[in-house]
Amino acid sequence: MRTNKMSRIYLGRHVYGFAAVTFGILTFVWRDLNAWRQIIPLSKLTHPEILLYVVAAIELFGGVAIQWAPTRRIGAFSLGTIYFIFALLAAPEIIAKPLIYNSWGNFFEQFSLVSGALVVLGAPGTNNHQGAPKLARIGYFSFGVCVVSFALEQLAYLSVTASLVPKWIPPGQMFWAVTTTIAFALAAIAILFGRAALLASQLLTVMLIGFGLLVWLPIVISHPHNLFNWTESAETLAIAGAAWILMDFLAQNRAEALQAL
Repeated sequence: MRTNKMSRIYLGRHVYGFAAVTFGILTFVWRDLNAWRQIIPLSKLTHPEILLYVVAAIELFGGVAIQWAPTRRIGAFSLGTIYFIFALLAAPEIIAKPLIYNSWGNFFEQFSLVSGALVVLGAPGTNNHQGAPKLARIGYFSFGVCVVSFALEQLAYLSVTASLVPKWIPPGQMFWAVTTTIAFALAAIAILFGRAALLASQLLTVMLIGFGLLVWLPIVISHPHNLFNWTESAETLAIAGAAWILMDFLAQNRAEALQAL
């Protein structure tokens, strides 16, 4: 079978890295420890602002490094490590209040970013044609579990989710809250069971980007001095980047399978 030798452009890690750079810039501009809810548990340490700058520097370094093929694994490792620490810092709150899903949601939001880094670390590339498929598969399935959490979190806070939907979008706020919750659940099933996983990851990425453009961007524009709005926008972009990485991974695997025929 004749194969197409043209290389495809995969943008997931670039979006993911751009979100990390945005986090770093926001931190250095605002210098507000409370903006990082992930490291608030460490605020009792002596000179916590030093920790804040270290985290911001790692975000900037990793976000830039992941943009280039020769250094993408270094960037992915840096970002994956810091996001893994953020996820672990949610554990005490989960243990203290296990029935409040917000704590679980915080954990899985951060772990979805860890999953994106794992896929980048394990995906094949020019410097490592064999890649580390087991690592990439771990990232793939752990991201699927995180998508399950996204659905559960929206279900647990459905009225809050509905309130974020712009009122001008028909047919109504609750309609889209329910619809996107179902979409998260279906995407998780498709990813975890490998049924139409590529299509699911594509639609999931589009939906997450839609959240950023339709929900958080207008909020940032209308309230630009609220740091929380900026950080939530950056986190949404980072999760969309992780979903995009998964989409690229599946698309690359399909392209390689077709070329092997």
